[in-house]
Amino acid sequence: MAALAGTYAQAADEPDLIFRRSTVFNLLTPNDKLATYGLDDPEIEGVACHFTAPEKGGIKGWLGMAEEVSNISLACRQMGPIRFKEKMKQGEDMFRKRRSLFFKKMQIVRGCDAKRNVLVYMVYSDRVIEGSPHNSTSAVPIMPWGPSDTAVQKCGDFFSS
Repeated sequence: MAALAGTYAQAADEPDLIFRRSTVFNLLTPNDKLATYGLDDPEIEGVACHFTAPEKGGIKGWLGMAEEVSNISLACRQMGPIRFKEKMKQGEDMFRKRRSLFFKKMQIVRGCDAKRNVLVYMVYSDRVIEGSPHNSTSAVPIMPWGPSDTAVQKCGDFFSS
């Protein structure tokens, strides 16, 4: 339990809803939708991620009892000078959110490709008994941001296995 508490403390806050689009019309209950969200990496200044996740409508979705599907897309980009706030572990959670009432959750994890000085983000969802092979990966090369950003940090200096 203590190990999970540390993981949650470092994970990002709730993401910002950018927009939703209906994908399946339901006459008397909410439609199925795709929702696109944005969030900043809480431990790495200058990186933002956007993901699109399906949201179930219908009666179960309306009551919050529907199990959401695992197809989630992810794109992360450098939005300014990259500055690491502290040391991190490879594959550590950046964000997590429940996708069903009890057992399923979506996670965005981050790591470092030290050889290429690239931050790597992966989104996937899992369940207690069986996970899903559906995932998406995004890479953010660490580059100078404007002429005044001369000290490009190396992600390998901030990640441990």
